[in-house]
Amino acid sequence: METSPGLRETKKLRTRRHLADTALEMFLERGFGEVSVAEIAAAAEVSKPTLFRYFPSKEDLVLDRFADHQDEAARVVRARPAGLTPVRALHEHFRTALAGRDPITGLCDHPDVVAFQRLLYTTPDLADRLQHYTAREVELLTEELLPEYGSPLEARLAALHLVTVRRELGRENWRRIAGGRTADALYPRALADADRAFGMLATGLDAADAHQSWKGPRRP
Repeated sequence: METSPGLRETKKLRTRRHLADTALEMFLERGFGEVSVAEIAAAAEVSKPTLFRYFPSKEDLVLDRFADHQDEAARVVRARPAGLTPVRALHEHFRTALAGRDPITGLCDHPDVVAFQRLLYTTPDLADRLQHYTAREVELLTEELLPEYGSPLEARLAALHLVTVRRELGRENWRRIAGGRTADALYPRALADADRAFGMLATGLDAADAHQSWKGPRRP
């Protein structure tokens, strides 16, 4: 009797999650560089070729968790109410995520989340591979912004700025959490940082600096 497509997909998803969970547990216990793919496959009771069918690289065993967020910014912009700018839509979405202590904002002090983000931000190979996921996020957001800006270059520049702001706010919030602060204690500051960062994009970098006026390029 053949397995139905739905059941096959469920089994694949279960295997994928089992592999990722097994790898993460080993990485957190021993360090990313101290665990081989062969050891992960053995612990998960699959072959190395099977593991690589699910995850193209060792880094993806950790970073696959970001795959679900790659189209998040694009979805927020696509679903925004009429009259709301992309910057404002993403700003409001980030504020809501902060209030909910969403791990993607970095403002989450659950020990498992803090440990995962420490692994991510302190492992060079993972930080490098994360750029692959970020690039896809920028690509998807650029497509969504193109009708808004008209020019492919302007749409991509806007997408790069917006994605970078979201990422850097999350990283900074994690740094503070990792330093021993609680999410509740940091919430007002994280909210203020988000307002400032998205405000810089909404008004322009020069306008965001109240002390700066345009005087042309400096002479050597």
